[in-house]
Amino acid sequence: MIRVLLVDDEQLVRSGIRGLLDLREDLTVVGEAAGGAAAIAMVRELRPEVMLLDVRMPGVGGLEVLSRLREEGILPPTVMLTTFDDDEVLLRAIRAGARGVLLKHVTLERLADAVHVVARGGTLMRPAITDRVERGAERLVPALSELEGTEELTPRELQVLRLVAGGYSNREIGEVLAKAEGTVKNQVSTVIAKLGVRDRTRAVLKGLELGLI
Repeated sequence: MIRVLLVDDEQLVRSGIRGLLDLREDLTVVGEAAGGAAAIAMVRELRPEVMLLDVRMPGVGGLEVLSRLREEGILPPTVMLTTFDDDEVLLRAIRAGARGVLLKHVTLERLADAVHVVARGGTLMRPAITDRVERGAERLVPALSELEGTEELTPRELQVLRLVAGGYSNREIGEVLAKAEGTVKNQVSTVIAKLGVRDRTRAVLKGLELGLI
């Protein structure tokens, strides 16, 4: 059972999302907050395993909630909720500590998958990333070798990066690419090293900044 905190200033949105989550036996909403200040207080008290957080709220907005909880060292794995498919918002949210972004008109399956992905340490960028992965790795954008602090990724490494961005675990990437989990783990480590970052989340962020995803 994954304990979820739901934060949105619109009652109708909260009710709709809670209604979806209540259909799942493996997810439970432990609290609802209508604003950022209340969300911070609830995280301190309830320590949820996942937070679903509205980006734009009056007063203390979603990005400020992320920053303040991160400074306190109590930021739970967080998925931002937005009505806009906005790359700039996505990057700002990930920089502030979010694990991903979902549009509010999400399906139950997509919402539940997102909660599980971030709860186990994965990242979830946006539905379009999965579509880009499925189109393959042939559409390479500016070579990483031209950018300071990075090395060029091979087509397979780029595909692995995109799958990581889609929230896939090493085991799931192995299933997609028909590779052993150990092989995938090594490829992910290579991607992280080539991008000059420390972990999977920063690799995804770097890939987004460079236009690789």
